[in-house]
Amino acid sequence: MFRHQGKNRTFIHNLRLATLLSFVAGIVNVTGVLSVHTLTTNVTGHFAYFAEEIMKQNYIAAITFFVFTIFFLLGAFTSNFLAELISKKHPDLSHVIPISLEMIVLIGIGIFGLASELSSIEGKWIAFSMLFAMGIQNSLVTKISQSTVRTTHLTGLFTDLGIELSQLFFYKKPEENKKLKTSIYLRLSIIIFFFMGCILGGFLYNLLEMKTLFVAATFLLFALLYDYIRLQFHVIKRKTFRHKTILNK
Repeated sequence: MFRHQGKNRTFIHNLRLATLLSFVAGIVNVTGVLSVHTLTTNVTGHFAYFAEEIMKQNYIAAITFFVFTIFFLLGAFTSNFLAELISKKHPDLSHVIPISLEMIVLIGIGIFGLASELSSIEGKWIAFSMLFAMGIQNSLVTKISQSTVRTTHLTGLFTDLGIELSQLFFYKKPEENKKLKTSIYLRLSIIIFFFMGCILGGFLYNLLEMKTLFVAATFLLFALLYDYIRLQFHVIKRKTFRHKTILNK
């Protein structure tokens, strides 16, 4: 899911990555909306709010929305910096620290965060932290999938989906049509799982409040464990193959 990059990466790898992490992003998104009444998985709307507050001469609020974008950017920077640093010696583990950091941030919010107004100090820090975590996730997923998968917001996905649906009327060659349908299926999967995460997160929030983020962190842990088990399986398979080759010689 995480380890395969470049030519070794297949549609199935991207599909697993997309569905799981878009589901996580949906949970985080609805938790942010219900707890601090703002979007915490993307920054597009925050630029509009920033401009609106500037026009109202409400500069403190404007700065808050600007800082939201900075925290998302900081999360993306941190994610890729750590991945590049680790990949120098352990390329198979370059995803582990960024995902672990995202888990720590989400668990920390779940433990210490309380639903509050965005205007309060606590509300701002909850939003900052969620945006930082989603910056980490979006950067990592974008790099691993070579910009094929994005999991934290849907604007670009709906745009790409609209383009590709229209292309079905024009791309008639079998190989082109197959590639197009594969891409459409991937984008629909991301959208559906994001919505499912939002719906589940909404129900869970009524029961768990901020601890809903523990569920998101659990899915990230599952992703890491799944990738680790797959890695160990391939290591054992490689050793077995080498052993058989030596015996045959």
